[in-house]
Amino acid sequence: MKEFDLTGKVALVTGAARGLGTAASWALARAGATVVLTDIHEDAVRERNAEFIAAGMDTSCAQLDVSNETLVAQGVDEILQRHGRIDILVNNAGIILRKPMVETSATEFRNVLNVNLVSMFSMSAAVAPSMIRHRHGRIINLTSIMGHIARAGQSTYVASKHGVVGLTKAIAAEFGPHGITCNAIAPGYFYTEMNQQVLNESAFHDSVVIRTPLRRWADADELGGTVVFLASSASAYMTAQTLVLDAGMTATVLDPGQAAAMQGGSGLDSRFQANPAFPVAGPDGTAAFEPIKSPHGELASQVSAV
Repeated sequence: MKEFDLTGKVALVTGAARGLGTAASWALARAGATVVLTDIHEDAVRERNAEFIAAGMDTSCAQLDVSNETLVAQGVDEILQRHGRIDILVNNAGIILRKPMVETSATEFRNVLNVNLVSMFSMSAAVAPSMIRHRHGRIINLTSIMGHIARAGQSTYVASKHGVVGLTKAIAAEFGPHGITCNAIAPGYFYTEMNQQVLNESAFHDSVVIRTPLRRWADADELGGTVVFLASSASAYMTAQTLVLDAGMTATVLDPGQAAAMQGGSGLDSRFQANPAFPVAGPDGTAAFEPIKSPHGELASQVSAV
């Protein structure tokens, strides 16, 4: 459909070396966009970009530390000099700190906020003048279901992701008159490297499966359709919104049978078992991280914004 065609558009994706950033980049590139993959890890983003080039995609890459406002301005300026414009910005880069609040320092709190929230402010402010000149722009912020709910031990992450939801609305309000939309995506639980720590906890994995109406975690490439929608003319009249991509987890409550299964932690029927394509632990008991196949048969990526 022509509404989803991104031919001629230039997209910049942060945190693109792996996970949801890679998934977003693949989706945009396949929709016809010229994609600039950026990441703080230079070697990793170069290796990832080589995969895109080998697949015939129109991509390039650059190292970018989104937590440094000066480097953000320089990096965006270099991309603009190379491509002439940036039509689509995907603010995906982020970190997570799993730590009790009473053990977390204010410095750690500020660091998470700087990477997860302030960077989106800096990136959006840096690309906005070009978008304003062209009277067109799409800014897509990756938040999380933790931008709507909360979990103990993640106070810094939860605060930052709630902030992204508010920042998305503020950007939409400020730049809407210039033809720029800003929306957010709030992913639920994805099979990704960032979630490896909790994936090694089989009880938690199963509790998410039971708690989710679709009875499964998501593959990274299942983010792609939502990204293309928000980047394309198909969403031209949508702005200041957050699309929750969590298989209904935050919109539903447990029935008594599900609650009992979670409480017991054993005897789960086959619907609630861990995805066999993503083993929780290897034969020797150590963490086992295996790439998984998406429902469409393509290799899924390995990092999440959740």
